[in-house]
Amino acid sequence: MNDLVRQHTALSESDLEWLHLLVSEWQLLSDLSFADLVLWVPTLDGTRYVSVAQMRPNTGPTSYQDDMVGHLVPRGRRPLLDAALDEGRIVREGDPEWREEVPVRVESIPVRREGRVLGVIARNTNLLTVRTPSRLELTYLQSASDLAQMIAAGSFPFPGQQVDMDASPRAGDGLLRLDADGIVQYASPNALSAYHRLGLASDLVGQHLGQLTSELAPARGPVDEAIVKLASGYAPREAEVEGNGGVIQLRAIPLKPKGTRIGSLVLLRDVTELRRRERELITKDATIREIHHRVKNNLQTVAALLRLQARRMDSDQGREALNEAVRRVGSIAIVHETLSQNLDERVEFDEIADRVLAMVAEISPGKVNCRRTGRFGILDAEVATPLAMVLTEVLQNALEHAFAPGEQGSVEVSALRGGTREESRLLITVRDDGRGLPEGFDAQRTGNLGLQIVRTLVEGELGGGFDMVPAPDRGTKVVLDIPVGPEK
Repeated sequence: MNDLVRQHTALSESDLEWLHLLVSEWQLLSDLSFADLVLWVPTLDGTRYVSVAQMRPNTGPTSYQDDMVGHLVPRGRRPLLDAALDEGRIVREGDPEWREEVPVRVESIPVRREGRVLGVIARNTNLLTVRTPSRLELTYLQSASDLAQMIAAGSFPFPGQQVDMDASPRAGDGLLRLDADGIVQYASPNALSAYHRLGLASDLVGQHLGQLTSELAPARGPVDEAIVKLASGYAPREAEVEGNGGVIQLRAIPLKPKGTRIGSLVLLRDVTELRRRERELITKDATIREIHHRVKNNLQTVAALLRLQARRMDSDQGREALNEAVRRVGSIAIVHETLSQNLDERVEFDEIADRVLAMVAEISPGKVNCRRTGRFGILDAEVATPLAMVLTEVLQNALEHAFAPGEQGSVEVSALRGGTREESRLLITVRDDGRGLPEGFDAQRTGNLGLQIVRTLVEGELGGGFDMVPAPDRGTKVVLDIPVGPEK
């Protein structure tokens, strides 16, 4: 719609926003009318109309099998459009049109904003299935007529009341028609069922909806305004009310076809099961986060016990082995701590990598400068946990074996994420400027326990590749190539 309006018409950006607001609301008009809607806007030179939007009804058969958006029609070919645009009134005169052996009644509704007619809505009703209307259909059609008059007068849609088309109740979900005093004149079967869910034991017709709703679903905590006023339809509002184990979503639409409020429409939907599932998901998420939190606490307890045991060791080799175990456990605890703060099983790994760097750098404080370049991005938990351990082992190996006691140096961790969205890969390089590898070293065959852990995790669990080679200038370079999922 933006492209069509800007290319073919003289409407301003504020006019375009009004049309967007109208289109966000007009599914209601289409459903209440049992009719297709096509929005026509005059072109810049005034000689043609361009169709910029279209809506089909959920409550009846369509009149258009084809998409009408983008069609251009010369002025004069459709007299009803001309009359509605020039005279600024709803035009219903004329005989039905025949389209593919289907009779179609056409009406034109001017779209007014601040006294100007921006375009015309063509309302097309398929007459093939016309029969004696029921009370529900009569209520729908009367409500549609009131809304059409409000559109022609420029009082609908309501400014500042953008509607979420997916979340807001629709006509078929449940409809109430109230008079000017808030008394229910008509209640659709779905609407009555929804109020029975709240605990209503009688009929809705003749009841004051606001007072009845406040009795069935008393407000809990602060609300924007009293439920009595909201459910009475005095202003355009949307809210949820809960009572007797049920939850219904209400949307009030004041009807002012001639400038004076004659009543209101209240659309409603029973969302009890939807809210129950949402609460179950929230509870599940909270449980998962609590589990991660407890795992983190348990791992920290294990690390503390290992650290305590290390202090009591007489053997330097045994003490160092326990300290390595402390760092391994700590790297896993960092991942679980991050997961305990998230709503899903995905983590921003850059923060984890920085914390692992800081933890491992404590091995040789003041000697070796550790830094990170590039970005790991967001990773799934099943990748983040083994990767944190791998990074810990590689850094620990570099700091222990690449530099002599007291020697100055640096270790750099770089991350590069690339590939297609479906085949994304993470290339990690850990490079030091230390003494380098011993002659004849083969990373795939030799190495200490730490390198064995790295090979097992990278190749077995992560399905990636691992190599350790001499750096071009000096030192050692470890390369990890790991497949990762798309970063959402």
